[in-house]
Amino acid sequence: MTTQSPSLKTMLEGLIGTLSVSSVTPAFDHSNEPLVALLAGWLESAGFRAEILPVPGHPGKFNLLGTLGSGPGGLVLSGHTDTVPFDAPLWSHDPLKLTEVDGRYYGLGTSDMKSFFALALEAARAFRASDLKCPLMILATADEESAMHGARALAEAGRPLGRHAVIGEPTNLRPVRLHKGVMGEAVRLIGRSGHASDPSLGNNALDGMHEVMSVILDWRTELQQAHRHPAFPVPYPTVNLGHIHGGDNPNRICGECELHLDLRVLPGMDPADLRAALAERVADVGRRRGLQWSVEPLFTPIPPAETPATAAIVRACESLTGHAAEAVSFGTEMPFLNQLGMDTLILGPGDIAQAHQPDEFLALDRIPPTLELLRALIRRFCVEGEDTMG
Repeated sequence: MTTQSPSLKTMLEGLIGTLSVSSVTPAFDHSNEPLVALLAGWLESAGFRAEILPVPGHPGKFNLLGTLGSGPGGLVLSGHTDTVPFDAPLWSHDPLKLTEVDGRYYGLGTSDMKSFFALALEAARAFRASDLKCPLMILATADEESAMHGARALAEAGRPLGRHAVIGEPTNLRPVRLHKGVMGEAVRLIGRSGHASDPSLGNNALDGMHEVMSVILDWRTELQQAHRHPAFPVPYPTVNLGHIHGGDNPNRICGECELHLDLRVLPGMDPADLRAALAERVADVGRRRGLQWSVEPLFTPIPPAETPATAAIVRACESLTGHAAEAVSFGTEMPFLNQLGMDTLILGPGDIAQAHQPDEFLALDRIPPTLELLRALIRRFCVEGEDTMG
């Protein structure tokens, strides 16, 4: 017999009370090591083998893999250990303390998505390693909210995990099998400044960017006409011109101009191909106008992801929830888990409407159906074995 792990509420209190913010701004960024250590102890007390995996090139950042049972295949219950930064004065309750009010648990990470670890462990209590034909794994990753360093490191390492995966992101307990990719691109033009009284004294980068913007808007129309996916509420790729800055004074010819774009791309579209297509169009304008140009990513793209509707994990979760699998426009770690050979579904008790804002909460009435669902998945994919799903 293993030592009993803490109660569900105690685990929730520990998770919410352990700071694990990740951010691209160093002043806000924290190590997730304390949270990983806490989870590792709970996993071991529940009979799991716990492996703490440093994220290469990112000191203080760790992934954690807990495994119950052994053998090939199996089920991975996955989540990220980090949260976004927070503004404590805007909260009605202490964001780093689990607070129960009016049928809700308030706290940073209750919905997105620390609570999923406690629920996965609570569901796993019903099983021993000797019960399982295929292993059950609980995966906790680093830095999902900033650059997805943890999931990217797992994909680059290429170590096989399970055959089926559920990421417990907030979906209102509705299964999600596909999402768009996310790209951020910076377009920069460099011309030559000069006195505004005589255009021949310079080469106006802002004039050039006006043409670039027209070209990009035409390209956007082409993309929307060529690519459609009916599963998405917005069924085409989007290109948003979100930020522009150029020049420094109205009486000077603009010497430099920079434009930032947001692209949400459909499954089957390659971010590298899209950047190359964008660069080709910008280069065209640059050559015609004698401007230096560049197209650079603002961050490493989050690829689009799609798990087949026929996948066993999709069919199982549709059957158990009574909902057909859906599509969302926000990005997750799904493409990186799929790269490791898993069929991955997104399904969790939280609500995306509560994420990334003050007074984040998880409704208490979501807890029993989540536990029931997770236990059913463990029975189906670990106790009965994968072949039961055909």
